[in-house]
Amino acid sequence: MQSQEKTSASSRYLSGFGNEFSSEALPGALPVGQNSPQKVPYGLYTELLSGTAFTVPRSEARRTWLYRIRPSANHGQYQRMDRQLGAALGPITPNRLRWNPAPFPQAGTDFLDGLECVTANAEPDQPAGASIYRYVANQSMQRVFFNADGELLIVPQEGELKLVTELGVLEIEPLEIAVIPRGMRFRAELLGATARGYVCENHGCALRLPDLGPIGSNGLANPRDFLAPVAHFEERDDPVELVQKFLGELWTTQLDHSPLDVVAWHGNNVPYKYDLRCFNTIGTVSFDHPDPSIFTVLTSPSAIHGMANIDFVIFPPRWMVAENTFRPPWFHRNLMNEFMGLIAGAYDAKADGFSPGGASLHNCMSAHGPDHVSTEQAIKAELKPHKIENTMAFMFETGQVLRPTRQALESPQLQSDYDSCWAGLTKTFDKNQK
Repeated sequence: MQSQEKTSASSRYLSGFGNEFSSEALPGALPVGQNSPQKVPYGLYTELLSGTAFTVPRSEARRTWLYRIRPSANHGQYQRMDRQLGAALGPITPNRLRWNPAPFPQAGTDFLDGLECVTANAEPDQPAGASIYRYVANQSMQRVFFNADGELLIVPQEGELKLVTELGVLEIEPLEIAVIPRGMRFRAELLGATARGYVCENHGCALRLPDLGPIGSNGLANPRDFLAPVAHFEERDDPVELVQKFLGELWTTQLDHSPLDVVAWHGNNVPYKYDLRCFNTIGTVSFDHPDPSIFTVLTSPSAIHGMANIDFVIFPPRWMVAENTFRPPWFHRNLMNEFMGLIAGAYDAKADGFSPGGASLHNCMSAHGPDHVSTEQAIKAELKPHKIENTMAFMFETGQVLRPTRQALESPQLQSDYDSCWAGLTKTFDKNQK
């Protein structure tokens, strides 16, 4: 599949999803006709970054060949860091949970220091599962980070980020997302005073576009709207801290150079960004509210056919035209486990208490749905075409139960009165009236 270069603001990108990309920051840096020649142009070193096992089917394989100033093997021993991510799981609870937005820090805090685990459903050494974080930051990273435990789906809620990766630069803002492959080194710089958002760490199969089935060949997230970076390298010979996350723990080492020194590369294991405003939303034009799966942007399949390891689902601006229909999401109990966040505006099923930057967790068979205010309004509403505007909510949905961390359960942002949003759902049954 051929790639096209696309210009956005101050950066250039390659467009497409899952493509075999190639890019070079210096002319002729990419070897021709083979991956690992005896002598690489410009005196570069060849390195392979594999995101999948060597022997997976070709359609599943993720790998990229890198041509860099120094090989990644050029480092000393890692030391376990004192500061960790608060990922110790708390006691089991079947309760519905909701958190207020995390406050911005007073002290200097970069993306990594401001990363806090909220919930997880598997140990990081398992071949499936997810861990979910929130982040706050008020300064750019000076160090470089990579995650050996899974790929990272970054969802900004406030503030722009510049993600300087081994393969190039991605700039993302709220209403955009970025995915960083497992093991890829990057630095998160702030383009404003503060930043806040969400991160889903995927331990399982790499995220991909969902199959469209009866929808056909178009709709939802279109491949051409995904953007990968062009090659960009740093030639720095000064000390740089390199941090990795390995089996849930943070470890650090010191380098005498920047590890973001890839001059050229080719492959399909790449970081990428996507603008959620490009999503082609599909819904009913007759009656009833469709399943939320119709809003899936990316999915990670599990070993159980049809049950996702992770679905990334959004609830964007859209028209509501359903006739004789209760238009918000219906009350439901289901097998999947739902972590929801709000990027902007209000969510149509919650009238109060769910603010941008907040989060909620509804686990397997947990009864939930619109709060009592939204329910009453929906029952009384005049059913004319109505556009839900100025909103963007999302959901990380997974087939395995998400257990909140002890830190999240003890957080002052945890709402103690969340259950009360349904308390006003009083009895309206009247056997004498249909």
